[in-house]
Amino acid sequence: MDTVAEIYDLRGLNCPLPVLKAKKRLAGMRAGGQLWLETTDPLAVIDIPAFCSEDGHRLVETETVTGGHRFLIERG
Repeated sequence: MDTVAEIYDLRGLNCPLPVLKAKKRLAGMRAGGQLWLETTDPLAVIDIPAFCSEDGHRLVETETVTGGHRFLIERG
């Protein structure tokens, strides 16, 4: 089954808002669903992987993009 991951734009938000908003959004998704997070917070490269590890989600991919980062997360 091919699924298209939604994009959640968290650009312009600073710690801890990207993690808090991602946590709420992922809670409403079914297990195995994927979500791209787009961030500009420089701490997201530390916070998002830690959040995934602590909450049982899988960090599928991380990309550096102009002005920030993108993270593909699969809900655990």
